[in-house]
Amino acid sequence: MIIYGKHVCFHILTHHRSIVKRVYVAKKGILPQKLFHDYHSKIKFLEEKWAISMSKGGNHQGVLVEVDEFVECDFAQLKKENFLLVLDGLTDVGNIGAIIRSAYALGVEGVIAMGVRQLNFAAIARTSSGAFFDIPFMVAPKELDVLHELSQQGFVSYGASMEGVAIGKIAFAPKKVLILGNEAKGLSKKTRQKLHHLVSIPMKHDFDSLNVSAAAAILLHRMNDAI
Repeated sequence: MIIYGKHVCFHILTHHRSIVKRVYVAKKGILPQKLFHDYHSKIKFLEEKWAISMSKGGNHQGVLVEVDEFVECDFAQLKKENFLLVLDGLTDVGNIGAIIRSAYALGVEGVIAMGVRQLNFAAIARTSSGAFFDIPFMVAPKELDVLHELSQQGFVSYGASMEGVAIGKIAFAPKKVLILGNEAKGLSKKTRQKLHHLVSIPMKHDFDSLNVSAAAAILLHRMNDAI
């Protein structure tokens, strides 16, 4: 799997050495001296045209890293945690990456992308600034199986919806999961039927909604603060 971009590559090289297979450099002096020394045997210098090809035209910023293929977390392990995030049918890798970055920063112990069959892990890693490698993550095509299993394990589910109870009025359970809906359609009808609570973010002005990644950060901060 190829990851590109200065910030995310430096994060991987600094914090996830074990997954690095090769470092591709297309800009002289881009690597800090320590990283250049640490990965000297794995560095390969590239011409710009090859860097552009490997990044498929993306903004590689002079450095690309080849890492091991991403290994999803086991569901059995996630069920042992206390604070999870479930993405119900989200597909935009920019939103998913931003959400994962907030989730990791705000204490979420695992993320489940349900209702989708596959995702571009390399793109999510890039848009999450590398946080994708710091938090357990899995894809679960059958959404109702996920919610049923979590409920069986004692998780209380909170679905984000404009029709929900204001987030500040909720007393959260110790074992909890936040469910965020699809960018366009929100929570699916089947998912809504399985939730324990619907929660919302009160608006000061008459406005439809927030971007799902912005809403995620606000809701997760409130849920984390309530611990």
